[in-house]
Amino acid sequence: MLSKTSEDYISNRAWLRDVISGEDVILRQVSALEYLQLFVGYVHETEIDVYARKIGIYDNINYCIVDNFDGIDFIRHGSVLCASVNQTINDMLADFENTDEQALVEALSKYYYSHGKSFEGLIIKAGNLEKFEHIKGFSIEYYCEG
Repeated sequence: MLSKTSEDYISNRAWLRDVISGEDVILRQVSALEYLQLFVGYVHETEIDVYARKIGIYDNINYCIVDNFDGIDFIRHGSVLCASVNQTINDMLADFENTDEQALVEALSKYYYSHGKSFEGLIIKAGNLEKFEHIKGFSIEYYCEG
């Protein structure tokens, strides 16, 4: 069974909130970036990425199964749980070969410019530093005028 899709909503954040509100899941990856408003998202999105303790009923939700949520840094926004910025960036860097680079670069760029042209506050894990150093230049230039 498919959940609702983004085309029926004014924003991807509203769509995500409606579909997963109150569920035992944590938004992750691109879905977390969209909810945190660090990535605008795509038109007519259908897939949502979450951490979950068990597979849910929706075919268009990518359930990353974990034993518990103890090792996941997340925020609670009303009835929605969403991976933190640090958690999401580190997760995406750690799985870079399968990451939506467009979403990651845009998110890092928005973070950089909304934090006084700085990545201060981001805590990048040692194993992700090389990838972060590689991609941060693209992120800084993402919104630069040509």
